[in-house]
Amino acid sequence: MFVPCSTLCFGKYPLQQALRTISELEFNKIDVAIHEGGPHLRPSQVAADVHAAAHQLRFVSSLSPTAFSVEIATTHPEELQRQMRALCRLARLCSVPLLSIPAASSGTGIDAEVHRLTGLVHVAGAEGVMLTVETRRGTLAEMPTIAVELCERVNGLGLTLDPSHYIAGPNEGKNYDVVFPHVHHVRLRDTGRGADHFQVRVGLGEIEYGRITSQLARYDYDRALTVAVYDVPDSPFPVEPEVRKLKYLLESLV
Repeated sequence: MFVPCSTLCFGKYPLQQALRTISELEFNKIDVAIHEGGPHLRPSQVAADVHAAAHQLRFVSSLSPTAFSVEIATTHPEELQRQMRALCRLARLCSVPLLSIPAASSGTGIDAEVHRLTGLVHVAGAEGVMLTVETRRGTLAEMPTIAVELCERVNGLGLTLDPSHYIAGPNEGKNYDVVFPHVHHVRLRDTGRGADHFQVRVGLGEIEYGRITSQLARYDYDRALTVAVYDVPDSPFPVEPEVRKLKYLLESLV
């Protein structure tokens, strides 16, 4: 296992300044957020010029991208597939093996979501990229059993585990071991119970880092444990020291 940093840890900066800050913290790998409403690269921007986006990630920084966190705004099927195809092409150019996307919002019919994800997995597979859905509150994957059902019904689909959503979301901290066989990527911060405690100082929450790494090791997981302490507005604490603290903690476990 290895420890990258999410670019959203420094979302208050332009992308290149965020990458410099991550490098100064002695990371050598990054988990790149490509969100239409985000502060850095956007899916529509990538679709307009894949090679320009690749240049920003490959030649301006020495950091190696290891995953893309993707949020596409359009719901139009053809445009969704066009942007996904461009993102997967970017992943191939940057030697990134997987993309993560949110599942459909909670309350969506699971059959419809299986159909949607099956098409997107096919698009990703054509470029040799794995597609994962995030275990995110507010989506169908907010409950572990549904997240697993999606993986079992969509051939080739994996999970990006973000356990904070299982602590602060409707799962309410209940056991989620059922997801570990399907996990292909991980994002971590410390979290307490309830929506108001989604991100707390490292050591003050309920995330059991040692147990998570042990469970992952049972399934021969050898990929990222991403530091994902996000730079949110009105954060009650400075983010950079917490990013550094979690980096050292995770590196001590791998």
